[in-house]
Amino acid sequence: MVRLQKFLADAGVASRRAAEQLILAGHVMVNGQVVKQLGTKVHPRDQVIVDGQHAKPRRKLYVALHKPRGYVCTRRDPARRRTIGDLLPNEWGHLCSVGRLDFDSEGLIFLTNDGQFSLQLTHPRYGARKTYQATVQGRVEKSLLQQLVHGVTDAGETLKAKKARLLSASNSRSVLELELSEGKNREIRRLLAALGLTTLRLQRIRIGPIKLGELPPGKWRTLTEPEIKSLIPEI
Repeated sequence: MVRLQKFLADAGVASRRAAEQLILAGHVMVNGQVVKQLGTKVHPRDQVIVDGQHAKPRRKLYVALHKPRGYVCTRRDPARRRTIGDLLPNEWGHLCSVGRLDFDSEGLIFLTNDGQFSLQLTHPRYGARKTYQATVQGRVEKSLLQQLVHGVTDAGETLKAKKARLLSASNSRSVLELELSEGKNREIRRLLAALGLTTLRLQRIRIGPIKLGELPPGKWRTLTEPEIKSLIPEI
């Protein structure tokens, strides 16, 4: 059983806060009775009606997408750039991205209609780890790795990696692997730039235990039940 406002949010009727207002205003009926108590719990088999319309919880979906470079993580873009929604079936228009990858970045991103799943993978207090591969211009010395982990201050924010590895280095370019637990705006690009490095390519290769693997650019797959449990054990 779940709280009525959560049931309404899961059904796509309104956000949880807006659902609370609908309940308090007497717009919601459960099994033929008007309910105004926010603590009310309902069973999936209960009949819930909002302003004469039946409300049914949507099946929760969890999708892994390989976002290509040159796409934005929104459903609609005023500049008419390509969006990750263009890569998904039309009937999945209700899914939202879990966090963001900027226009020039690529790699693994999740989409879901489960707000709690999204919150626990994006809010800093949960510390969900994300791993990236960054290709930068020029040769990077191993001594720089300590600076990446120690962090820098940029625009009043501390930017740092939890872990940093040097995968390869040449005079023309170097490849770094960085692990982060927060999702500040363009954090890796800003961190590298603050240390004098120009990012040529940035790819997210892992979220928690889930790897991008061989999923081709622009393609998606649904997460398996064990994968979902490994990301959010209590789901």
